[in-house]
Amino acid sequence: MSDRTDRHLEISLLKRQVVCRAKLLDDRAPRTCAAVWDALPLSGDVYHAKYARNEIYALFPPFAPHEPPLENPTVTPIPGDLCYFSFAGTELATHAYGYDEQVRPDTTLVDLALFYERNNLLLNGDVGWVPGIVWGQVVEGLEEMADACNDLWRTGAAGETLRFRRV
Repeated sequence: MSDRTDRHLEISLLKRQVVCRAKLLDDRAPRTCAAVWDALPLSGDVYHAKYARNEIYALFPPFAPHEPPLENPTVTPIPGDLCYFSFAGTELATHAYGYDEQVRPDTTLVDLALFYERNNLLLNGDVGWVPGIVWGQVVEGLEEMADACNDLWRTGAAGETLRFRRV
């Protein structure tokens, strides 16, 4: 049952006109939820995961005064999990990831991700385990979003935008 104090956000793939709704997990990841909520709306080019499997994400410059601690961590996200990652540019600025021209080694990036299907494992061949902070859970529209994410995987992400905004 939902409490009146629950906060929700909308996640959209703009070009595909697909929207899902998620609940912030303020009780499990309060610092991360506060950081994301205060930064909304956020939107950026969407990427489909190469290693983690059933994940879409966008990269953003840091938006919190301090990076949140690793609260409510996972290396096995489930369908509907929203995860927060923080990466040094040197971790992402290689040809293996595909955005080495957009990511500078001297920067920090925040990765906001949505996991849309089962059997995900946050294990990177370059660095090992990559725990993420689970800060939200999709509560409506996951099936439609998963269909769009599969289409994004098959047909490509170029020109698509992932948006997070308050509702």
